[in-house]
Amino acid sequence: MSGWIDRRRSAVLLHITSLPGPFHKGVLGQEACSFIDDLVSGGFSVWQFLPLGPTHGHGSPYESLSTFAGNPELLDLRDCVDRGWLQAAQLTDNCSAQKHKELRNLAGKQFWSAVVNSSELQQEIKAFQAAHAYWLSDYALFAALKVALNDHAWWQWSEALRDRDPEALLSAREEHAELIEQIVFEQFLFDQQWHKLKVYAESRGIQLFGDLPIYVAHDSSDVWAGREYFTVNEKGLCQDVAGVPPDYFSETGQRWGNPLYRWEKMQADGFSWWVSRVARQLELMHMLRIDHFRALESFWAIPGESEDGIVGEWRAAPGGAMLQTLQQELGELPLIAEDLGIITDEVTALREEFKLPGMKILHFAFDGNADNPYLPDSFGEDAVVYTGTHDNDTTMGWFASSDQQTRGNALKVLDAEPEDMPWALIESALSSKAELAVIPMQDLLALGTEAKFNTPGTLENNWCWRLSSLPDHDADCWTRSAELNKQSQRI
Repeated sequence: MSGWIDRRRSAVLLHITSLPGPFHKGVLGQEACSFIDDLVSGGFSVWQFLPLGPTHGHGSPYESLSTFAGNPELLDLRDCVDRGWLQAAQLTDNCSAQKHKELRNLAGKQFWSAVVNSSELQQEIKAFQAAHAYWLSDYALFAALKVALNDHAWWQWSEALRDRDPEALLSAREEHAELIEQIVFEQFLFDQQWHKLKVYAESRGIQLFGDLPIYVAHDSSDVWAGREYFTVNEKGLCQDVAGVPPDYFSETGQRWGNPLYRWEKMQADGFSWWVSRVARQLELMHMLRIDHFRALESFWAIPGESEDGIVGEWRAAPGGAMLQTLQQELGELPLIAEDLGIITDEVTALREEFKLPGMKILHFAFDGNADNPYLPDSFGEDAVVYTGTHDNDTTMGWFASSDQQTRGNALKVLDAEPEDMPWALIESALSSKAELAVIPMQDLLALGTEAKFNTPGTLENNWCWRLSSLPDHDADCWTRSAELNKQSQRI
């Protein structure tokens, strides 16, 4: 059992944006606190969500403008009313993304006006800027330039800005000072609201479980400000990109398009970028999933001009040295390895060396193969078991769309009838030996494919599912899960 997971626990997977509320997305406000109360009612002690960074237009939290910044769309503007930076009459139900942005800008102007007359606010904002200077200055300028330059990618900017000419950067900071101030305000407020939520979670015995994409977006402040660490050329274009080779999921592999890491440069610098990245995430949450963990052992490198994942080569990564450095700098690593797909013995050895639990997905368990590693009885404590993840259909959707043989295998293994789903699978996850069991909120509500959160490889209709309201604390989903959590000794 991983030393940092102190006992058998269970979690609910629900991204912040899926919370109900008056804004176009869920926010870091009263609904988040109410959901924490719901988790307690259900006997859960962990809340898992997706990455928190600011997103591009398609909304994927795995393609962020910064690995360090928070998404300003998650800000609860009611807090700005309470603090005198907005008026209550300015907030309306069903506040659109555009309206939310306009109100954030108004709040920002009022904030900076208030700073002039408040020594307390002056100290708070200065302390925040000083503590986060290692990423905030570059991100604020990057985000301001994205606004000023019609959202063009950084490699399409003028050569001087693209290549970070010192005089051009200084001039841009002066020209776009108001935009930069607005972005700093948003990050300051995000940090305050998040830490208020974290303190509340801790007071209720709930741990926050975040997600770290293995790669960063090409069009991000991370790559623009740290080009030496990424496989981009002198024009900012990708020489090599990330993805996976052809497999039974795809005949042409997958081309993700993220630049790869220049691991030799990162290692020569003592993995300082990774230390800062993980340290920042662990300020915000108690545990962290590393997406596509296998790339820390070896990764598929695709030529930048290729349109798919067929052409490429495996390259070794110094993941062991990097994790060792993280351990030395940050102490025990509360990390979970996303080790799905085709995993080699070397990847498993790396995960086990650092005592990182891997993932087991029950939707993958019922192909009829007695050696299937996802079968509920096939894994031990050193695992995090899921009914399904944000990339899977809901359990009801999966069961309905599976072929007759798969459904029959599932019911036989679970000793269940069709009408017992999804609770038969939920019970299997909770009663398993895995030290942490994670149930998507959609499964607790027995929702179908209409509630699927993401379809990998597509850009349309993803990341937008939301709860219309939170179930009451004594709702069936919470009373049933509390009973199962107690039976499986996860309370």
